[in-house]
Amino acid sequence: MGWGGVKNGQLLAIAAGMFDAFITVDKNLPYQKNLSTLPLAVVVLDALSNELSFLLPLIPALETALLNLAPGTYIRLSSES
Repeated sequence: MGWGGVKNGQLLAIAAGMFDAFITVDKNLPYQKNLSTLPLAVVVLDALSNELSFLLPLIPALETALLNLAPGTYIRLSSES
């Protein structure tokens, strides 16, 4: 999408205009931005590694979460839960 190098605040603003949810592995994002004011949901994938093999087990929970998320919602999906 040509968004390489775009910082979090600007990235979230761009994404909010195009998507209903923002999925990231940035565990610090909730501490950097007030996510409740965003016009989209934010999902943080929290796994032991950002490698695909560690993220794939979170997909079923992600699919379920995306069905119920409202704008301004923040959820953390962890491989440990």
